[in-house]
Amino acid sequence: MVLALSRPRGLRLAALLALLLTAFLTALPAMGAGTATPAAPEASSRPRDQAWITLDGQRVLEVRVAAGAQTPEMVAARGSRTLAELARDESVDPDQLVVRDDPPYAMVGLLDPDGRFRPLLAVDDRAAKAFDLSRDQLATQYRDQLRGAIKQFRATHSLDAWLRGLGLALAVLILYLVWWKAQSTLNHRLERWLTCRFGQRGLRVGGNQVLDAEQLRDGLQVVRRLAHGTLLLLASWLLIPLLLSFFPPTKAVAEGLRGHILRALGQVLDQATNSVPNVLAVVFILFLTRLAMQGCGAWFAAIERGRLTFPGFYREWARPTGRLVSGAILLAGLVTAYPYIPGSGSRAFQGAGLFVGLLAALGSSAVAANVISGLMLIYTRAFREGDRVEINGVQGVVQGRDLLVTRIVTPRHEVVSLPNASVIASPIINYSFSRREGALPVALATTVTIGYDVPWRQVHGLLLAAARSVAGIAADPAPYVLQTSLNDFHISYELNVCVPKELTYREIRTELLGAIQDQFAAADVEILSPAYHAMRNGNPSTVPAWPPRQGL
Repeated sequence: MVLALSRPRGLRLAALLALLLTAFLTALPAMGAGTATPAAPEASSRPRDQAWITLDGQRVLEVRVAAGAQTPEMVAARGSRTLAELARDESVDPDQLVVRDDPPYAMVGLLDPDGRFRPLLAVDDRAAKAFDLSRDQLATQYRDQLRGAIKQFRATHSLDAWLRGLGLALAVLILYLVWWKAQSTLNHRLERWLTCRFGQRGLRVGGNQVLDAEQLRDGLQVVRRLAHGTLLLLASWLLIPLLLSFFPPTKAVAEGLRGHILRALGQVLDQATNSVPNVLAVVFILFLTRLAMQGCGAWFAAIERGRLTFPGFYREWARPTGRLVSGAILLAGLVTAYPYIPGSGSRAFQGAGLFVGLLAALGSSAVAANVISGLMLIYTRAFREGDRVEINGVQGVVQGRDLLVTRIVTPRHEVVSLPNASVIASPIINYSFSRREGALPVALATTVTIGYDVPWRQVHGLLLAAARSVAGIAADPAPYVLQTSLNDFHISYELNVCVPKELTYREIRTELLGAIQDQFAAADVEILSPAYHAMRNGNPSTVPAWPPRQGL
């Protein structure tokens, strides 16, 4: 379609020839007997033995019951051939068709000028009873229908009829070509307008850039091409039966195509009309679902802000619980609306449902494990967004907590995504929980090893002095020192301090270690941590010079 539209002159001839060929192939089965016959009614809507006598593809007489041992099909076939011969024989006057009573039949036949009667069709009481008429009434009706059919055939097959049909066909074809040209011109102008109108900006919805300028322009151009091609094909499709209806030999073909078009349009309109109540039901269900989701969101938002409180329900549960309830409401709404969706019972929907079910079955085990682990992390209150934690060797601040993964931002601004199944199986150290729940500061401990030659009271004093020199360490509870072990070559001292702000845990630890080194260097005390061995054979001390030189 895109290539054809880029060459409008070649498209016109090619499309017209293709459509004419399609129409010819569509009507070919109907023309196999030499005359076109319109599509018969559905078998379920007509009597079992019904048949029609036709002329030039038009129905003339309905035969329900045949006289004697004949069948309606046999009578209809012979009558159609005879009627065609009479219609083409200009020497036969339609008024020569008369009815004569010849019990037990009423005969419809041709009365020659010499007075000889040639019977054409016999009507008995059984055939008349099928129409709830008398024998003479049905024969008279048959005669009148035969006369009218012959007269109409000769009128439509005259030279005047051919010339009139040719003139009308040329007029319609000229109008069609003019419309084609106007439609092509409008299409080119619309193409240029879309290029200029959407050349510098895209599509934004709610502050979000949904499509950039190029994507929007290309999408609209595709819609324009499809609309233009659809209009051309639809107009060409409707033109074919109209042109064929102007000529007697192809009038039956035109009626067949016209009937096909009308049936297709009728089916589309019927489906659209029948779908209106279902579409309204779907819209109503989704509207109620949307209201319920908004109410659920407002309810749990009030709980999260502390406006509503329930014993045993914590505020950090409000957002995930609201999402779960909203998802359940949405799922219930979709399940309720699904039977009302047009085409929901088709094989296409069934295939799509089978495909989705297969995907869910293949990935359900891993997804279910992460979802259940995510729910356990939420409702066990292991941590929440903004907490400083250490999980599986990863330390940082919790940025997001979803049903599938937990995201942590490390001090180096790295975002680490941990599957909830691995998080639930690992030890979780939460540095923020005690301060948030019990207003207790986070404890920080560091260990140094000092030789036996240094008095332990001096070591205690140096460590406590280093703790007091750091600004981020809390005064209450006060820092304290523990001697954790007497080793072979040194003693282990553990300094314990409290940090009011857990987010500065790493920074305060760094400052504290630096202060410890400064205090011990000023006191000329060696730190043998974790272990330092030296032969005292005149080597200098490992204590750096104090005070430090300028620039270091």
